[in-house]
Amino acid sequence: MLAGGRARRLGGASKPEVEVGGVALLDHALAAVTGAVHVVVVGPPQVTRAGTVTVLEDPPDGGPVAGVAAGLAHLPDDGPELVVVLACDVPGAGRVLPALLAAVADADGARMLGAEGRPQHLVAVYRRVALESALDALPSAHGAAMHRLVGGLRLVDVPDADGATADADTWAEVQRLDASLSDRIEP
Repeated sequence: MLAGGRARRLGGASKPEVEVGGVALLDHALAAVTGAVHVVVVGPPQVTRAGTVTVLEDPPDGGPVAGVAAGLAHLPDDGPELVVVLACDVPGAGRVLPALLAAVADADGARMLGAEGRPQHLVAVYRRVALESALDALPSAHGAAMHRLVGGLRLVDVPDADGATADADTWAEVQRLDASLSDRIEP
């Protein structure tokens, strides 16, 4: 679970704590992985949740690849074969996680394709061994781009048919997601 970053387009707000549909973004992401044996949140210490391990990449603000590396480093050696990578600012990710898990099959991973057809590397499921090998091949995780990390992996693309990969990078997006998710909540 990636919950770091500076949230510049949100005026520096703590993005994991921003609420959409009455629920903090981080809690949407955690709900998506309910039942997972190991959950690691990569973000600042103030976003800690009971029952999860929270870590921060060293040095901080290293970007998503550094966050993935930090999260993987805190999984036990005998941990999961599949690793779910979710950015906390995608509150609809839980709706597509079953499709991603089903799509992995014998590939190195499965990722969502956003509504505009762009790969969403942070709404994905990867084989742990493939992800660790890709990390080992990079000169440095700090500042590396996700497309470079996963560029050599055999990935299955899962189209986003209903906007589940919409993220909350700006206040306008937060408001749009809030209205959308509020409509789905039962009174």
